[in-house]
Amino acid sequence: MILRRLWEHDLAWSFRRSPVTIVATALTLIWVGAALLAPWVSPQDPFDMASLNLSDAFTPPAWDEKGIGRYPLGTDNQGRDILSTIMHGARISLGVGLAAVLFALVLGVSLGLLAGYLGGRVEAIIMRIADVQLSFPAILIALLIDGVARVALPGDRHDELAIPVLVLAIGFAGWVQYARTVRGSTMVEKSKEYVQAARVIGRRPLAIMLSHVLPNVMGPVLVIATIHIATAIITEATLSFLGVGVPATRPSLGTLIRIGNEFLYSGEWWITLFPGIALVVLVLSVNLLGDWLRDALNPKLR
Repeated sequence: MILRRLWEHDLAWSFRRSPVTIVATALTLIWVGAALLAPWVSPQDPFDMASLNLSDAFTPPAWDEKGIGRYPLGTDNQGRDILSTIMHGARISLGVGLAAVLFALVLGVSLGLLAGYLGGRVEAIIMRIADVQLSFPAILIALLIDGVARVALPGDRHDELAIPVLVLAIGFAGWVQYARTVRGSTMVEKSKEYVQAARVIGRRPLAIMLSHVLPNVMGPVLVIATIHIATAIITEATLSFLGVGVPATRPSLGTLIRIGNEFLYSGEWWITLFPGIALVVLVLSVNLLGDWLRDALNPKLR
């Protein structure tokens, strides 16, 4: 009965009628599965230096006349299997992207609820901070936070704390859109009868915000979060490509592209091409899912 209701739901109907969304979902699930199972299903552990063979460095893809069958996409300058590095790199990129989006969502929704419900000086301070941040590109904000963290932290812990710092930097760069969206929706919801009734019976403002207002403003937030995952992955890849993100010992897709770019003009094109294709496919799939979710949850398009 429950499965039948889910199958007949408006979202399920919209999903079935969109072949592009079905393909995007399949690709996203493949990437998520490959990232989660990378330690067990990847042909090689690219982080186990003892298992690497430098004599296999710069091996072209398997279909090339100089290729080797056990390296279907070739190897990099350290003899690491490109397919394995992509799977492990996607694991890091997806992890950083999801964690950054979750942090930005919690921070932005919390500040947006406070600004929209309380109003006054609280709203003015939060929204002015948001306006100032919007005047700078998100990548610049992330670079600034990452740079400050690197100066503040001890030098011997940079690589150890690189991923948490990256998550905080990307999260702080993306909270504004959640706050602005939730603030606008909260200002509409707080004037409705159910909120007024909760005030009359003596419920505290925090309880009203969490129990009554928050569930009714989360629809647009989920759409923003889905699209923001792709943006966060791109931001992480950009920072890693610039050399200020994930350390080379734990390469993400951005780091793999940066490493391959150094050998692009010497003929080893596969080192940067395949991680680049993987990043494009992953981001495009998530973006298509976000576009579908935005249209599916828009009552004007039903």
